Amino acid sequence: MIVAASMGLIVFAQAEEGKKERPERKLPPEIIEKFDKDGDGQLNETERQAAKAERKSKMEERRKEALDKFDADKDGKLNDEEKKAMREGMRAKMLEKYDKDGNGELDEEERKEMRKEHKHRHDRKEKRGDRKEKD
Repeated sequence: MIVAASMGLIVFAQAEEGKKERPERKLPPEIIEKFDKDGDGQLNETERQAAKAERKSKMEERRKEALDKFDADKDGKLNDEEKKAMREGMRAKMLEKYDKDGNGELDEEERKEMRKEHKHRHDRKEKRGDRKEKD
């Protein structure tokens, strides 16, 4: 038993050593402006908690809106069919807003316009490597 416990500790220690440290994420200026109550240009723990609470509240609000709109069977969660309907609804909304030529697809210029409007979100994803810009 002692050997097993020791082996577990060794494996745990090796796993901890292998973890990469996450790079410090720069907060968008509008977040700092909104939550930096002491004016030092950064968020202390209390200010971070306030920002996190607001983000959580907004996410919960969006979740509730999605359920209200797309949860056809009213079971409190979205099944695959309901998720598909939600994605289609989001796509239709995006096309309605950005598809200027009405062809049902976003060309490069229309995507650029959408990215410009959503620059903050797009920039964060690019920095994390989630999206690659086509040349």
